[in-house]
Amino acid sequence: MWMKELFGVEKPIIAMCHMQPMPGDPAYDADGGMEKVLECARKDLLALQEGGVDGVMFSNEFSLPYLTKVETVTVASMAAVIGELKSEIQIPYGVNCLWDPVASIDLAVAVGGKFIREIITGVYASDFGLWNTNVGATVRHKMAVSGKDIKMLYNIVPEAATYLGGREIESIAKTTEFNNHPDALCVSGLTAGSETDTQILMRVKNAVKHTPVLCNTGCNKDNIRRQLQYSDGAVCATTFKVDGVFENPVDVNRVKEFMAEVKDFRSSL
Repeated sequence: MWMKELFGVEKPIIAMCHMQPMPGDPAYDADGGMEKVLECARKDLLALQEGGVDGVMFSNEFSLPYLTKVETVTVASMAAVIGELKSEIQIPYGVNCLWDPVASIDLAVAVGGKFIREIITGVYASDFGLWNTNVGATVRHKMAVSGKDIKMLYNIVPEAATYLGGREIESIAKTTEFNNHPDALCVSGLTAGSETDTQILMRVKNAVKHTPVLCNTGCNKDNIRRQLQYSDGAVCATTFKVDGVFENPVDVNRVKEFMAEVKDFRSSL
């Protein structure tokens, strides 16, 4: 499995490095400027690495409310921050430019990211409006910009959205795998930090034959063993924050406690 090759472990934990609001975002701190964005990202990155996570994914998580076509300034700002941090990154890393798969690919190519996570296929009714995709154009764009080696993590249960068409999740998983050859499928809860439904996670895992399945939201030290029983890894963020609060910075001790549970679980595999 490619994840074992990239991360060096079974059932890797990919931690999110949430970037502060950037120029153009409603909550951007113009007084703190990009220097504040960089320093907050640096502190979180170093805490995540010290805590022992297996990979990191940089995202513009605080660019709320999100766009489905990201502005150029956001991609440029993210690239500037990651470029400054590259010499300090010690684990495999990817990017997520919310909610725009083409922008995510462009960013990954520019900064050397190994993977992206996005809504790449499907049509949804969401808090951000009607959410359409064009997977064929997206994967062709990846090839056109020399991103053929970038792994694509498809979120098939997106946050704050409902798939239009009334299909069962097993059907979505099966056809996504057959038609699009995703590198992984991500299963989410309602929002960042919301626990992923274990039953849905299990149904997706049982529906696909060749594709890794990741638990995408709401993992914590109390449920991670259960969630990893039905997934091939997890993307984690809120549980690593001070007091487990989405808006807070990373707490290295919470990361260490979580990863101790994960490593103990792996030892039993």
